[in-house]
Amino acid sequence: MGSFHCFLAILGLVLLPALCTSQDTFTRSRATYYGSPDCYGNPTGACGYGEFGRTVNDGQVSAVARLYRNGTGCGGCYKVRCIYPPHCSNDGVNVVVTDYGEGDRTDFIFTPKAYGKLANSPASTEILFAYGVVDIEFRRIPCQYPTPNLVFKVHEHSKAPLYLAIVMQYVAGQNDITAVELWQEDCKEWRGMRRVFGAVWDTQSPPSGSIDMRFQVSGSAGVKWVQAPKAIPSDWKAGAAYTSDIQLT
Repeated sequence: MGSFHCFLAILGLVLLPALCTSQDTFTRSRATYYGSPDCYGNPTGACGYGEFGRTVNDGQVSAVARLYRNGTGCGGCYKVRCIYPPHCSNDGVNVVVTDYGEGDRTDFIFTPKAYGKLANSPASTEILFAYGVVDIEFRRIPCQYPTPNLVFKVHEHSKAPLYLAIVMQYVAGQNDITAVELWQEDCKEWRGMRRVFGAVWDTQSPPSGSIDMRFQVSGSAGVKWVQAPKAIPSDWKAGAAYTSDIQLT
């Protein structure tokens, strides 16, 4: 695709907007892309994923607006296909939501790596990048990762033992994390964490010792609580990632 596409300004071609659900459960909308020095994602994206948000899914990620849902939409996976038959691939691209962004009546603002996947040939890739904005259809799909186990990442702004912020990575399936709680042993009760922004949850004065956690998952199977005993070790450190035994489907 070349570095030219990583910096190419979005041109002002206006395509007719459409927001309707097709018979095969796809929804019509529009998509564009943003410039990136290496065609990967934004490490400072609004979901709070950091480097994970830049490289997950080989950089095929997207910023969204209405699908962001105050951060609940972070980590959601979508199949997106453009609908300009001479130049669009039938397979389209599968992307992960890692950022917030508003475009010109668009639901997706892709990385160049993701946007280029919409095309059916190198020549068509050039044409779609020249358009800058394309009509699309999309639907949500289950996320699938080479790493099947859920990972609890301690956010870099955490400071032991006074302040703990976490981000969940590799949330597989078609699931949203809607609440997170920590077990407070001295009070014998669950204490809720606060969604700071995006996928980042935090608490002041976290429990000492290893931290038991539970989180609420909303997905195709309904709403349920998932227990994560000793999710965070007693000697946790800012920036560290801890792999659990939990596999969401």
